[in-house]
Amino acid sequence: MVFKLRSPAIAPSGHIPAKYTCDGADLSPPLRWTDPPLNTKSFALIVHDHDAATVHWLLYGVAGSLRELPEGVSTRDTIANIGTQGTNGFGKVGYGGPCPPPGPSHHYFFRLYALDAPVVLPPRAANAGVVRAMHGHVLGRAELMGRYGRREPSERPEGGADNAPALKRLEVARAALGFHRKRIERE
Repeated sequence: MVFKLRSPAIAPSGHIPAKYTCDGADLSPPLRWTDPPLNTKSFALIVHDHDAATVHWLLYGVAGSLRELPEGVSTRDTIANIGTQGTNGFGKVGYGGPCPPPGPSHHYFFRLYALDAPVVLPPRAANAGVVRAMHGHVLGRAELMGRYGRREPSERPEGGADNAPALKRLEVARAALGFHRKRIERE
């Protein structure tokens, strides 16, 4: 038996549907796992963008008896019967879906660690703290990789309303950058 991580929404090495990204509802995808190593007491999940070295989700303190996560896990610090969440690379708690710049697809790795002891950290821990707490306790790792890419604006079909949340964030970021440039020029 092999420890496996799968999702009914994402085929191994497949495309991540927009629903689970910043271009959609930004929900966490449903995940299921089978055959964890013997003596597994808890799990920790780390999701990261391999191409941008960004952590998209930290979930730890997951009971060793659990075998799935539902779609749309809350972004609260602690979720009853699920676990505790850390701070992602966007400075927020919980899942932050893929949101790469236009261009080639990025590779998103969902890595589930089977541990011989729970990760005992407060909510909002950073990736380095979670990895440090797991050190010496990893019994096995299951992995699911999905891809997501965004086309250049000129390549998008007319009326690309599904990109509205991402475009709004880009607009806010550009406005903030312009504000800081003007402030620096005045100084």
